[in-house]
Amino acid sequence: RWYKEFFNDTAMIGAAWMSLRVAAFSATAATILGTLAAVALSRGERFKGRTLFSGMLYAPLVMPEVVMGLSLLLLFVAVDAGRGFWTVTTAHTTLTMCFVAVVVQSRLGGLDRSLEEAAMDLGCGPAQAFLAVTLPLMLPSIAAGWMLAFTLSLDDLVIASFTTGPGSSTLPIRIYSEVRLGVKPEINAICTLILAAVTVVIV
Repeated sequence: RWYKEFFNDTAMIGAAWMSLRVAAFSATAATILGTLAAVALSRGERFKGRTLFSGMLYAPLVMPEVVMGLSLLLLFVAVDAGRGFWTVTTAHTTLTMCFVAVVVQSRLGGLDRSLEEAAMDLGCGPAQAFLAVTLPLMLPSIAAGWMLAFTLSLDDLVIASFTTGPGSSTLPIRIYSEVRLGVKPEINAICTLILAAVTVVIV
């Protein structure tokens, strides 16, 4: 009965759809940017500003979410950005990009660079060697980074509560507002569905 209640609750379904959209967009953007950053840090050991770049990239790992959420809110207010789907997506991309970079960089660090050198000896240019040899070897870590970013975005409450606007509440925000009034069995039904979905994806 409570599963039926959930699927008939348009506000909760809307929040769930919003969370999935935000997580998918932000995880994809974070994966692209995080992978590029990891490649730059792993393959460009001597470029100027590397220390500053890595410090800025990994700052969200150690920064409290409240501070990050408030900082992003002040940024969006300063640029007069209407808070909604895109502000939450931007915030989650900023949060999760560093996690993708850590995963991909660790994979790059363990790769044998002589494979790329062998490809270039056989006629590949640097870009072609990267696409034909290195990128396929990186794909498992890229996929893992995407799933990690997706999960972190789907789970986030603090940053989303600072950067969301009217009509763009995510599922964690909606659940939190409902739980404050008392835990209904509908919330338990939602949690079991999320747990089942995540389990299926992991398996």
